[in-house]
Amino acid sequence: TRTSLNHFVSSSVLKMSSNDGAIEAERAKAGFYFVEEENPGVKIQMELNAILHKEESLYQSIQVIDTYWGRTLVTDGKTQSAQHDEFIYHETLVHAPLLKSGMLHANGEMPSSIFIGGGGELATAREVLRHSSVKRVVMVDLDEAVINVCKKFLPEWGGEEVATDPRLELIVGDAYNYLINTDETFDVIIMDISDPIEAGPGIMLYTQEFYQHAKTRLNMPHGVFVTQSGTADILKPPGVSPEKPDPTCFGPILNTLASVFDCAVPYATYIPSYGGDWGFVMAFQANQSNAEEAIQETCMPPSGLVDELLSQDITGGTDALRHYDGTCHLRLFSLPKATRSALAKDDRIMTKGNPIFMF
Repeated sequence: TRTSLNHFVSSSVLKMSSNDGAIEAERAKAGFYFVEEENPGVKIQMELNAILHKEESLYQSIQVIDTYWGRTLVTDGKTQSAQHDEFIYHETLVHAPLLKSGMLHANGEMPSSIFIGGGGELATAREVLRHSSVKRVVMVDLDEAVINVCKKFLPEWGGEEVATDPRLELIVGDAYNYLINTDETFDVIIMDISDPIEAGPGIMLYTQEFYQHAKTRLNMPHGVFVTQSGTADILKPPGVSPEKPDPTCFGPILNTLASVFDCAVPYATYIPSYGGDWGFVMAFQANQSNAEEAIQETCMPPSGLVDELLSQDITGGTDALRHYDGTCHLRLFSLPKATRSALAKDDRIMTKGNPIFMF
């Protein structure tokens, strides 16, 4: 889930005229565009085919628009999910950590209890509920308006079929407060939440203190925590002043989780509607192996294991998914050398007293 600023703009400026017919003719020729600021000084512009819905909730502006990427959910001006590639984001976020939990389990049992923080589109829950091993899902999202808008305008993301699944407990509320106060524990915790922006609702969900508590809500030794981690395009371009603060949080999220768990593993995938590679971080305990070996096993599991587990736990196996499988898994965890070097040089950690804000 992402956050920032967008504009709906016309390609031409209409001049004042007493001739209404001329004005209408000029207006008919004017093209409208969706413009999204991806990074400081970088904007992406595309034709805006339609604005299907727009409202202001208690927490954010919500739009459903139709663009080059198809139907698209936009909150506070930032693309959250697009028809063209939402499956890439959601399959990447969900399936790798669920399979890792099964690999960590002493008896090889796949996870049965899942917590989702955020996920208002219902697509994260959709992917979790594909797994036959899953018996209970608790999803806590702050904004009921987003859930309702997505059910109405983006039913393919999950819709009523997911919302009414008897395994899902859908709670409108604060994911941070829920996890702080619950006594329940889970096999996997998935954070599909807003980026850590200043004054944003999600900043506390990226802190060391929160991760320390979340660790206590995991069933050990097979518990797995995963969070979306913002853009993985973390190399600072030459056009950005060296004095400007780094607007990315992939490194700090990785470092912060690594300060709490034995193992924190970064991975990423290209999401066209996001304008580049998007990052995720998975965290867990090493159990009997050392941390380095456990991380290596995550990045490069035994040949055929990922596809075998998917076939055992998901009806249709890999054919049921559009993005994730054993081959894709290897690509997700094979970060480019320059990205790995940048992550190694980043030593920032996010705490309540020292938060780090993403652009």
